[in-house]
Amino acid sequence: MRYAALNQGGDDLASFDGFVPDAIPDFKALPAPDKLDPLRTQPDRYTDEQLYALALYVYSLQPPPNPNKFEAVDSHGLKIFEREGCAICHTPPLYTNNKLTLAEGFTPPPGAEQKYDILPVSVGTDPDLTLKTRRGTGYYKVPSLKGVWYRGMFGHSGWCATLEDWFDPRRTRDDYVPTGFKPYGAKTYAVKGHPFGLNLSAEDKQALIAFLKTL
Repeated sequence: MRYAALNQGGDDLASFDGFVPDAIPDFKALPAPDKLDPLRTQPDRYTDEQLYALALYVYSLQPPPNPNKFEAVDSHGLKIFEREGCAICHTPPLYTNNKLTLAEGFTPPPGAEQKYDILPVSVGTDPDLTLKTRRGTGYYKVPSLKGVWYRGMFGHSGWCATLEDWFDPRRTRDDYVPTGFKPYGAKTYAVKGHPFGLNLSAEDKQALIAFLKTL
């Protein structure tokens, strides 16, 4: 509900370090109220009743039944998951600790540690989305691993289409061709960050992926 209220009409009033997306023609100043596009600007935000109904609908959604059953190979994968310390961030039973992790190069403002639940480490994922966009915060939320068997596109920009691609060490090379989304105009792109699991043996990697698909 808060996110919807924050974003409604946000593009018409957004400013990121002096860049105003809807300002015309110089992108440097907010447009005058009488110059806003009436087709894109709503005078009132969604009502509390509308947002509450939307929240109830989202909560009502149920994931599809998981066809991947926990078997012997997955038991081996669970041991690898525990051995590699994955549960520090992806803590059972939700398989997330629900903490914020720092974008690489971001220093939290004074007092942030007391205000937010911050994991004071960075896993090296691409910081552009949260440091170079007009709604960037400097943090990423540790995602849950539940349902990764049917959730496509991995990485914060969806560069890797499958778990197998995500655990492929070749993704960190500059000549890597992303199997998911690609940056505009780029034929190759190094998907850096989150190095955990990249150096596992083929057998251990297969077992870990099999385990993750049971979640």
